[in-house]
Amino acid sequence: MAIASGAAGLGISSIEQAKARIARYVKRTPLELSRSLSERLGTNVYVKYELFQKTGAFKARGAFNKLLSLDDHERGNGVVAVSGGNHAQAVAYAASVLGTDAVIVMPDNTPANYVKATRGYGAKVDLRASIAECFDAIEGYRTEGRAFVHPFDDELVMAGQGTVGLEILEDCPQITDLIVSIGGGGLMSGVSTAIKSKKPDVRVWGVETVGADAMAQALDAGKPVQLPAITSIAKTLGAPSVSDTTLAIAQQNLESVTVVTDEEAVAALHLIAERLKVITEPAASCTLAAAEKLKTNFTPDSHLVLVLCGGNTSISDICGYPHASSDTK
Repeated sequence: MAIASGAAGLGISSIEQAKARIARYVKRTPLELSRSLSERLGTNVYVKYELFQKTGAFKARGAFNKLLSLDDHERGNGVVAVSGGNHAQAVAYAASVLGTDAVIVMPDNTPANYVKATRGYGAKVDLRASIAECFDAIEGYRTEGRAFVHPFDDELVMAGQGTVGLEILEDCPQITDLIVSIGGGGLMSGVSTAIKSKKPDVRVWGVETVGADAMAQALDAGKPVQLPAITSIAKTLGAPSVSDTTLAIAQQNLESVTVVTDEEAVAALHLIAERLKVITEPAASCTLAAAEKLKTNFTPDSHLVLVLCGGNTSISDICGYPHASSDTK
């Protein structure tokens, strides 16, 4: 695997600049060795608890980096974003902290807890019939002068997410492998660029769920593929397609993308709750599900980091998830 240069403008320098820019606004989340997961997988397993981030997911990093990079005039005109999940809350929160007006365009099947939280941060929510219609609505808001904060296809957003990678390197310099979730690919792009720029031998493994596997399909096709619908319960992985930029970074930096079922992600969610005592999203627990499938690639001397990227799951959602045994014996 080649050293990541990332998108034009996305590199280790821009990620380090993002770290300094957003430091006062985000949490430095913990990374810990998990004895139970290490024993289960037969290697050294560390967990990056990014679900303890502001708003419950990594997205605050990219949102703050983008908004802080706007000038006073641009922030004065307000911002607009599209999201059915964590990006919505992150942009709404960052805008409230920085005194910027925000509109978040969300599909009307967004879980109620996400809509309530987004409004709770002071943003106006514009509900549309589908994620495609949400993106179609953006141009109207841009003509009003609002800056668009893309959920993943923005180098400033990617650089903000890449600060997760810098923290991982600081806390686990012996890292050999990393498993990271992929929605549109912003987190994967930033984190893989940060880590492989400083330690190119680290293997980065992507994971998606069936029904939200835009990157796996794009890698197979050699170009972005538009998903007709997001059918996975992992709604926060629900990008209808990846971008040319995130696809190129995946092609350069990833060993592979493992696609797991919703049932496998839920089984991993149960195991994480029982062993690590935290509640994740399926979009985060799928990293453990992928590790189970990939475990023959790891040795007792490997140092594997799982990024638990978010924890914005309601109890009602969990009760409605498909049942699967977590095999915790």
